[in-house]
Amino acid sequence: MTHQALLTILALVLIPAVASADDAQQAAARMAQEHQHDKPSPTPAATQEPSHPVSAEEVTYAQVGGKPVHGYLARPKQAKGNLPALVVVHEWWGLNDNIRAMTRRLAGEGYQALAVDLYGGATADTPDAATKLMNGVLANMAPAADNLKQAVAWLKGKGATRIGVIGWCFGGGWSLQTTLLAPADVKATVIYYGHLETDPAKLAVLKTPVIGFFGADDKSIPVASVHAFEAQLKKQGTPVEVHVYDGAGHAFANPSGGSYRPEAAKDAWQRTTAFFAKYLKG
Repeated sequence: MTHQALLTILALVLIPAVASADDAQQAAARMAQEHQHDKPSPTPAATQEPSHPVSAEEVTYAQVGGKPVHGYLARPKQAKGNLPALVVVHEWWGLNDNIRAMTRRLAGEGYQALAVDLYGGATADTPDAATKLMNGVLANMAPAADNLKQAVAWLKGKGATRIGVIGWCFGGGWSLQTTLLAPADVKATVIYYGHLETDPAKLAVLKTPVIGFFGADDKSIPVASVHAFEAQLKKQGTPVEVHVYDGAGHAFANPSGGSYRPEAAKDAWQRTTAFFAKYLKG
């Protein structure tokens, strides 16, 4: 695969809503630069245990294109009755062990947490492999949207009292898109360094509270676009909270990547759990 082809894929998959071809080229180049030396190599933080014991299992939560879609569901062991729920959207590496660990940690905070799979069971451990998986999503984006809409419906069927969504990088963009796809059902949206929509017409349906976490040194998600997103939501009356961390780049919260920044990740996690507690448990 040529470098130009990689940039095009990154532009259309990781950054699906840029306004023009020129913008896409520039954004894709920045994203490729951020990821070119990265790989999912776990640090000790990647295996951090949940704050409370959880149980976890593989589940089938959707049928897309006539094929079953499998995800990873975790919930508190001692919980009784219905719980608020979270849709958890993986990074460009796929639904790997890091995302499963994060899903268990989220469940330990008192949620039934469903990690979705947009890659059909595959994961990547190199940028080239991740590119190939994303190319599969690129071929037809509609199944990914259908996948996420069914995930929300599946959790509703499991008695979810309220539903939130969270995602990182590739999944951060899809976290926002999930809310735009199901604005009446999603009650809290968390975005970690994902591409942000800034078109007022597309954001008009978004009334759900949003919190976002970004790195000041992340060249793939310009801070100006973060503030433009924030300003538009404030203008239309949507509750929004944005945090930009100095000294942090893209994927700063991923404990299985080379860009991990523990202090920023810890602060973002604390704000994430407080945000979900306020809007899903309050």
